[in-house]
Amino acid sequence: MYHQLATRFGRNSHQISGREALDNEALYRHVPSVFAREAHDSRSDRYVYVPTIEIVEGLRKEGWFPFFAVQSVPRDGSRHSHAKHMLRLRRDDGIGKPEAAEVIIVNSHDGTSAYQMFAGMLRFVCTNSMIAGERFEEVRVPHKGGIQDQIIEGVYTVAEDFPRLIDATETMKETRLSQDERHVLAEASLVARYGEEESPVRPDQIIAPRRREDVGQSLWSTFNVIQENMIRGGLDGRRTNAEGRIRRSQTRPINGIDQNVGLNRALWTLAEGMQRLKRG
Repeated sequence: MYHQLATRFGRNSHQISGREALDNEALYRHVPSVFAREAHDSRSDRYVYVPTIEIVEGLRKEGWFPFFAVQSVPRDGSRHSHAKHMLRLRRDDGIGKPEAAEVIIVNSHDGTSAYQMFAGMLRFVCTNSMIAGERFEEVRVPHKGGIQDQIIEGVYTVAEDFPRLIDATETMKETRLSQDERHVLAEASLVARYGEEESPVRPDQIIAPRRREDVGQSLWSTFNVIQENMIRGGLDGRRTNAEGRIRRSQTRPINGIDQNVGLNRALWTLAEGMQRLKRG
């Protein structure tokens, strides 16, 4: 079985992805908080603990398999085995297809996260993993009451959005952008990433493709290029320091799970906004 330990989430996390579904041995080796035996000591008696691995096992029986997992490594070492983690699950029927719809699950056993579920899309050519924006279903299940059935139901609620997600993807592929429109989308994406801070890179840098397959004027290819450049980082840039001097820098990859989810959803929402503008 082929698995790859990736490092896109930086030094403060463990991550693993595979061309085949991840088994428990691979998950345990790299994302141990999925197997936490009990909630963190900081949780009260009202906290309902359901280990993520039980949810994974239940979903496997339903035909959903994890192909990606990442775990944050908190500064407080006592929380390591209970830390926030994210898994991407899909049905193993995407052979020969350029993309596959996924369900993304985020959870922790230390109180830093409820169970959260989102719809997403994996693009095989670059292993870009996107998360759909706010127009698509998001399910949150707090750690109270009978949550196991709620979580399984939540996965199917998210999966009901897959046809709409695939339609949105196909529509983006058919939409052509002018160079000015691509530049505007890049500018908005930099604001989503850096807010009021000075961006270290120019809009033309984040719409520059990293591979030949991404060259094109479609909204889909432009969005993919922007997403990969911003999530993976590594672009040469410049910043002005407190003394007004320009210093060379390099953009950092998005390390945190929350930041990754938030930026991914924001970029998808911006791409859909451009789509609506083009439709008039």
